[in-house]
Amino acid sequence: MRRTVSWHACQDMGIEPVQKAISEILDQGYCVLRSHFPLCLVDACRDAFWPRLLGYLGSGKASNRGPHRHFLAMPFEPPCFTPQFFFDLDVLGIVRGLMDDRVVADQWGCDVPLRGSDYQGAHVDYQRPLFPEVPNLLLPPYAVVVSFGLVRIAREHGPIEIAPGTHRMTRMDAFQAVEAGLIGMQAIPLEIGDVLIRHPWALHRGTPNTTDTPRALVTIRYVRHWYADASRAAGEIPRATWESFTDEQQNMMRFPIRW
Repeated sequence: MRRTVSWHACQDMGIEPVQKAISEILDQGYCVLRSHFPLCLVDACRDAFWPRLLGYLGSGKASNRGPHRHFLAMPFEPPCFTPQFFFDLDVLGIVRGLMDDRVVADQWGCDVPLRGSDYQGAHVDYQRPLFPEVPNLLLPPYAVVVSFGLVRIAREHGPIEIAPGTHRMTRMDAFQAVEAGLIGMQAIPLEIGDVLIRHPWALHRGTPNTTDTPRALVTIRYVRHWYADASRAAGEIPRATWESFTDEQQNMMRFPIRW
């Protein structure tokens, strides 16, 4: 299925690269925009978030994503939060081209495997089917995941692995193809500034982090406006941040407001 996007939604990359990214996601289940986010924004986010992350990891809280793996909600206070991460015209051009113009963002979090983490089992995100009575019904995407690393993510840091094309298969067929080695899991290393955009139903897994650096992968989820799934904790948007948004941006943010 070929999707088209309007020019106003892709002022930076241009319409052809955006369309190519959409086609790649529809075919392979993911694409990577290399050197897309400015380093200064990612560096500022990391510098602001790192003390909070280290405090969380040092608090003794149990791993909540498997052994030595953690997920925590990202804060909305600048400079850890910046609107450019959520409202980038090229990313939105791709996301809207995959879904529609009325997408909303409903998750802002960070996945962190540490030394001692292992391979996860291959899985999909948000496993509750939209129509439980027809769990294997293949549907157009109604959720898209956008991620970027706060640190460089090489092989030793535990990058995500994705089985390309499995989002276009029934769940059983996808698992069987991966287990039989018919479809290989592909590691997705990321440099700082790279942006991974993926279909959440492509089979994927986390890999071991063998370094002493927490592998912080930040994720934003966009969904069609009618879809709701509170499967992960979300932070509150401070009132000052909320009031700094345009009306269009406010309509895109489905998060609690701290009044």
